[in-house]
Amino acid sequence: MQAHLQRGNLVILIGLQHGWIVKTIFLTIVAILVLAVAGGVLFIYTGSYNVAASSKDSGIIRWVLQTTREESIDRRAEDVIPPAESVLSNPQNLRVGFEHYNEMCVICHGAPGVEPGEAREGLNPKPPLLAKVAKKISPQELFWVIKHGIKMTGMPAWGPTHSDDKIWAMVAFVKSLPDLSPEQYKAMQTQAAASDHHHDAEHAH
Repeated sequence: MQAHLQRGNLVILIGLQHGWIVKTIFLTIVAILVLAVAGGVLFIYTGSYNVAASSKDSGIIRWVLQTTREESIDRRAEDVIPPAESVLSNPQNLRVGFEHYNEMCVICHGAPGVEPGEAREGLNPKPPLLAKVAKKISPQELFWVIKHGIKMTGMPAWGPTHSDDKIWAMVAFVKSLPDLSPEQYKAMQTQAAASDHHHDAEHAH
């Protein structure tokens, strides 16, 4: 009988200890979360973070921002369905894509034989030089970025002003950039300028 009571008391004691441990862990987690939120609010309202584009981010902040950006793009690009390869490689599409890229994108991303403009040097993070990295980026990712832009990078969303067909044309041209020589890109610029001049002359008459 005494042994039975001792076992019962031991079970109760273990139960109480277990409950105390669970409660302690729960309260510790709550305290950590409260401190984290309070620290975040304090960080925001004290203006501690320097938002100047001329200021380099620390390693951890750079990693957080870059990883968040890349994972966000990867996840959303999974739902993008590209057109057939024959559509992307269509010469007409490439011409349209070049016209938009040369007008809107080259100033930040450069091109074969064409240095980006001064604006790129003042951006943080700096826009990628697409002639060097385009092969590493999938068409779906390029489409999503061009259409929706990226917050706090200087990359605008072209979706509000450009149809999906025109954006896919830009994607097709960007994917072709690494294979273009400076001479080929210059020839495309010359041809586009001559076409615009001819078009303006026709309207003048």
